[in-house]
Amino acid sequence: MALGRAVLGLMVAFAVALAAITVWGTVERASGSTPTASAPAGPEASEAPPAPQAQVTVKPADGATGVAPAAPAVVKVAQGRLTDVALMGPDGKGVAGQPTADGWTSTGTLAYGTTYTWKGVAVDAAGTPTPVTGSFTTVTPQRKIAANINIADNDTVGVGAPIIVQFDGEVTDKAAAQRALTVRTSVPTEGSWAWLPDTEQGSRAHWRPKAYWTPGTQVQIAANLVGVDVGDGTWGSANVSSHFTIGRSQIVKADVNSFQMVVVRDGQTVMTVPASYGLGSDPNRNTTNGIHVVMSKQQTVLMSNPAYGYNNVPEHWAVRISNNGEFIHANPLSEGAQGNENVTHGCVNLSNQDAENYFNTALFGDPVEVTGSPVPMPRTDIYDWSLSWQEWQSLSALPT
Repeated sequence: MALGRAVLGLMVAFAVALAAITVWGTVERASGSTPTASAPAGPEASEAPPAPQAQVTVKPADGATGVAPAAPAVVKVAQGRLTDVALMGPDGKGVAGQPTADGWTSTGTLAYGTTYTWKGVAVDAAGTPTPVTGSFTTVTPQRKIAANINIADNDTVGVGAPIIVQFDGEVTDKAAAQRALTVRTSVPTEGSWAWLPDTEQGSRAHWRPKAYWTPGTQVQIAANLVGVDVGDGTWGSANVSSHFTIGRSQIVKADVNSFQMVVVRDGQTVMTVPASYGLGSDPNRNTTNGIHVVMSKQQTVLMSNPAYGYNNVPEHWAVRISNNGEFIHANPLSEGAQGNENVTHGCVNLSNQDAENYFNTALFGDPVEVTGSPVPMPRTDIYDWSLSWQEWQSLSALPT
């Protein structure tokens, strides 16, 4: 009987202990200590921020008028990229251009008085398209100005040849015009533009190197004037260019007191001939002092000087070195003075044979260095080499 009561007590104790464990587990779950699954995200939380829309800007602005044709037309895209772009003329043809880091730019000069229209698409990071649109109209000039270059394509010229861009009217914004002028050389050559005084023909810009050209240099000159405003409503009418070669070095040494003319070619004396220069006692007849250049040559030239009593006298093997009546030419009438006396009216007189020999070697731009004369070379025509380098640079329309 005692054993039965003991077993019964043990069973009661076990039941109480089990009940205690069950209650403790219920508290654990209620306290939240047991891991639970994450709540499902709502619709707003699952969406990423929208991609910024591509921002497109065009220059010139939409609707712009009076646009300079030489200025590039540009598309820029922020928060996106171009997938297609074209700048169309009224003929339906696209303008030449190229991509840039943030868009596109035209590379060709546009036409005057023409409307151009943008077409294309930019997309943002999500691929959302934004159209490239707009149009602008270029200027219609009040006046146009043309220019020509003194040295023809494929010519060979002397080491003193200046490049001359002659305009057929007045250029009032010389800086703008000069920015449109380029000189490229196959041999590094320091040089500068200078604007010489306007003439009846118009404005003129000369380019010369600091020192004589290096023989064999290839030179490319371009005047890209279309679309350039040169002042007072005047715009360039056409682009012109020329490619030429610097020939051998040939320099004439003309010391008026030596009664000789010396020709030095590539550093070697190739001619030393008797000569007669301008009469020293008459300043109006002196051969002028300074560096002239060969300007042109003709086998026969009719020469006149009414003040001294002659008109249309034919002279042969004539090489012009200025527009003030100075030539190197044959003159049989002064042969007795050649080599010992200066008797001419400013020209350099040689014998027929010597003049012909020299004539056959002369090129435009060959320097003719006249020394020993008391009368300076006048600042007309091609007097470029009579100016110091500092004087020459001071005549540029742009900082040097």
